[in-house]
Order: sequence, then C-alpha cells, then structure tokens
Amino acid sequence: MSEQSGKRTGLASLAGAGDDADFSVIDAIGGPRGVVESMLPGVVFVVLFVATSDLELTVVVSAVLAVLQVVVRLLQRQSVMGALSGMVAVAICLVWAWQSHEARNYYMFGFLTNAFYIVLLGVSLIVRVPGLGLAVEFIRTLPTEHLRAWLDDWTGDRPLKRAYTIVTALWIGVFALRLAVQVPLYLTNHVALLGTARLLMGIPFWALAIWVSYLIIATPMHRHKAVRAAQDRPGAAPSPEPPSQGA
Repeated sequence: MSEQSGKRTGLASLAGAGDDADFSVIDAIGGPRGVVESMLPGVVFVVLFVATSDLELTVVVSAVLAVLQVVVRLLQRQSVMGALSGMVAVAICLVWAWQSHEARNYYMFGFLTNAFYIVLLGVSLIVRVPGLGLAVEFIRTLPTEHLRAWLDDWTGDRPLKRAYTIVTALWIGVFALRLAVQVPLYLTNHVALLGTARLLMGIPFWALAIWVSYLIIATPMHRHKAVRAAQDRPGAAPSPEPPSQGA
C-alpha cells in the first residue's frame, strides 16, 4: 500500500481504478525490483536450508540479505518503506524459526496474518461495510472529517458497494486457500514444499487478486466518480442518483 517512484502499489493502486489511466499489475505489485525484493529472502531461506540443513546459517544469511536490501535503497536515496516493512516481516519470521529451532516456524507469522485478514474481512462483510471498499476508499479520498457522509457516499452506491463486496470475498478466498494448502505441509514438516507453496502463493496470488479486483471495481468506480464530479460542478443542481447507482 505504499507508493514508489510516484506509482501507487498494493491496494493503493486500486484507488485509481476508475480513472482513464492504464492499470499495470507490475506497477501495482511494486515493479520488477519490488517483486525480487519481496521474494528473495524466502527463496534464499528455503533453498539454503534444504541444501545445508543448517538453520543457524540460513537465518543469518537471510537476515543479512534483508538488511542489505534496505541499505542499498538508502545508498541510492530511494524510498525504503517497502523494503523496511519487508525486513521487519522477515525479521519476525527468522526470530520465530531461530527461537523454536524449527525451520518450518519461519512460516508461522504468515499463517497468523492470513487468518487475521480472513477474520477482519469476514466481519466487514457481516456488518455490510466491505473491508476492501473501506481500505480503497480511505486511500482514495483520505477523509479527515464528516466520516459518516464519506461512508454513506460509497456504501450508498449499490453497484460500487456490490463490487467491493465481491472483491472482499475474493480476498478472503485467497487467504483461506493459502492456509488450506500450506498448513497441512507445516503440520507434516515438509519445509521444502511449504517454502515452494509459500512463494507460488505469495506474489503471484497477490498480483492475480489485484488484477481481478481491478476488473471488478473499475467500471462502478468510474461511474461513481463521474456522478460525483457532475454534482460538484459550480451551479449544478442536486439530482437524484441515476438508476445504475441506486438500482
């Protein structure tokens, strides 16, 4: 959800889904460099551990690599927020594995975060304020006051709210599928398979979920923005919502 080189990434990239500008999945997941920085620590961890069975060496090398990624960005005077947040996540995973003396626990933090998102998004659907819509609209408009009016603005647009509900359910499915595949591998201590599954279901699934989310919300968001722009023009008379907005 950060912004690198003027380009929004993660969920922030969906905030402009209703604009006429082209949408790029590669930019949305951080560009080629962002993909490499995200995947490299995990690749090094699983490959090095499988090759050496030395957990201490694997932890040290992975930690050094994560720190180097941040240092390189600092030296190049580039944004370090993405790399820094990634380093913190990797640090938690490495400490967990090292303290427990089990390589498979490198992936425990990921299980917990996936479960947390499932619960959070599930609750948002129960209370009928879809979590993905809440996140995207907050990024898009950054409300500082009149929160109720801001919430009513997009939840009152039925096609847009329906689209946000669908993509929220989609993301719940992504997180649930990750757990369904990876937890059995964790329980049976198949570290190599678990690491491979984690990599394949990481950035690729993230990119697919963002792309499908864009396809679902782009049209209703574009219509919503067009209606609001027309209503905000000087001298524009208040008008009821068009059929596509309220039906």
